Amino acid sequence: MSEKYSEQRIKVPRFNEESGFYTTPERSKIMGRIRGKNTKPELAFRKALWAAGYRYRIDYKKLIGRPDILLKKYKTAIFIDGEFWHGYQWKERKAKLKSNREFWIAKIERNMQRDREVNAALKELGYTVFRFWQKEVDKNLEECLHSVIEHLKNHTLD
Repeated sequence: MSEKYSEQRIKVPRFNEESGFYTTPERSKIMGRIRGKNTKPELAFRKALWAAGYRYRIDYKKLIGRPDILLKKYKTAIFIDGEFWHGYQWKERKAKLKSNREFWIAKIERNMQRDREVNAALKELGYTVFRFWQKEVDKNLEECLHSVIEHLKNHTLD
């Protein structure tokens, strides 16, 4: 996959003391509590999708990018991305990073690059990809759900 991708892959430095990155036990505890699966916005979206009558797989490991929600029957992958980790309004936020900038800038930009790679690979496989920000799902669940359901209804007409 990376050979076909035109961008140079971003190298993220290791986050450890040998590389010059320091963290406090408190920061380590906070970071350890961050979860990548079953977040509140994901659960709310899945519950609403289930209530609408659609069945899905979660964190489907056999597909590139491990979509948060996968509707195999409709070849539709849904990702609900965290603002910090996936670079929401990155140009403004990048300037505000104060500690361990070398690590965090490379880390988040690589995440954004990986998201683009995953989107392209899934589209190449014939999947439709939806990406929502967590705050978007929190504030406008009905709108997000409506856009997916409209696509699914149109898909059945094919």
